[in-house]
Amino acid sequence: MSVVPALRALRINAVELLRQPGAVKPVSVVLGAEARQALDLDDPRLAGDVGFDGEAVASIDGVAVRGEVTVPWQGSCRRCLTDVAGVAVAEFDEVFQPAGRATGDAIEFAGDQIDLAPVVREYVLLELPDAPLCRPDCPGVYPEYAGDSDGRDPRWAALGDLRLDDE
Repeated sequence: MSVVPALRALRINAVELLRQPGAVKPVSVVLGAEARQALDLDDPRLAGDVGFDGEAVASIDGVAVRGEVTVPWQGSCRRCLTDVAGVAVAEFDEVFQPAGRATGDAIEFAGDQIDLAPVVREYVLLELPDAPLCRPDCPGVYPEYAGDSDGRDPRWAALGDLRLDDE
């Protein structure tokens, strides 16, 4: 199976960078449908291409990768069920260190390359909204009743006069 070109662009030659502390390598990738499928990103909330734009900076003991992941999404408002869409942006800031030498929160990498694909996938899934709102003050499905003083639905008003035998 061949590697999707966009996924190949998410690989950074760590050996080359680690030889030159302070070196900076720009990383800019757009993950189209084929790349999203290869990453197992078939979430129905995804509404388009996922982007990563950042840079890798070498230090003496690892490579820091910083940038942004942009995720276009679509869904239904959790209150009124209208269609909503947007673009979520996640700040990406991770440190990668060679296997066996990783400290703290650093992500270990083995071999000569750092593969950003699994980490980008994680950021995408974390940024997709679970229960979006069309607007923060969305009143819900029946906004015309939101201002009713007693909060009752007038369609059920006749039941207010109902008296049961045990009362």
